[in-house]
Amino acid sequence: MAKSIEVNQKKRRGRPATGRDPVSAVRLPEELTAAVDKWAEDNEANRSEAIRRLVELGLTVKSTGRHSDAQKQRAREMAGKAIDGMNDAAAHADDQSSRKRRLIKGPEEFRGTRVDRKTK
Repeated sequence: MAKSIEVNQKKRRGRPATGRDPVSAVRLPEELTAAVDKWAEDNEANRSEAIRRLVELGLTVKSTGRHSDAQKQRAREMAGKAIDGMNDAAAHADDQSSRKRRLIKGPEEFRGTRVDRKTK
């Protein structure tokens, strides 16, 4: 039987590779680092794993900064029900509806700062 050829691989210098993924360094404020460490402790993970998982969670949340029409409609309905519960039963129906409309619209001073409404 022929003798197999022995390949002598040289040992590389330095720390052994722990993974093949590229490294991304991030600077975090102390408060955020403490919050990540607390989350890691609560979820039995180290800091690196916690940051990876939190980033994945953040990327899976479907958020474009704008609310969907269904969410807006639901918010209007909830606000309307809450206002109806606080209405003065002795007031005329027209007065009640105008008061409700004013409450939902908000004060004039703040209408320009609302990001969910287009300004004219």
